[in-house]
Amino acid sequence: MSIRAGKRAIIIPESVTVTVDAGVVTVKGSKGTLQHAIHPVVSMNIGPDGVLVSVEKPEVKKQSAVWGTFVSLMKNMITGVSAGYEKKLEINGVGYGWNVAGKNLTIKCGYSHPVVVELPEGITASVEGNVLTLAGIDKQLVGELAANIRKIRLPEPYKGKGIKYADEQIRRKAGKQAAGDKG
Repeated sequence: MSIRAGKRAIIIPESVTVTVDAGVVTVKGSKGTLQHAIHPVVSMNIGPDGVLVSVEKPEVKKQSAVWGTFVSLMKNMITGVSAGYEKKLEINGVGYGWNVAGKNLTIKCGYSHPVVVELPEGITASVEGNVLTLAGIDKQLVGELAANIRKIRLPEPYKGKGIKYADEQIRRKAGKQAAGDKG
């Protein structure tokens, strides 16, 4: 029988400090600082073996869901301030490309005008050929920005043109066939 994820203590690396003050948890590390409000049914105990998260009534379904979510958020915050997160996007197509200038990302992806995306605070972008790397300490912010950039020109299944995640596989479709080739 396995132990629920919420019952295990969250290990804190030596380079990270976690503090709880007035309903807000603050995680500080070498890459930066993250804060998150604590749900009213969640309580946190910081001990020598790590952070232990608990809820008032774990048998109540909503509290059990909040418990698991908060444990995942804590783990993501600790990983973010110590190692950081990154997403890689790839752009494919003739004349397609991107350019990073300051806090602006300019995307050329087949529209009559280039699309300009302003990078949020805490996110850095770098370009190598047709690969864009987004990096930051907030997992949600990095993932949401990558998803919004991908939505600008979704990859199409015939030629594979568009913006896709670097590790994403696009299922390709066959093109039109001549009338005599139906056999």
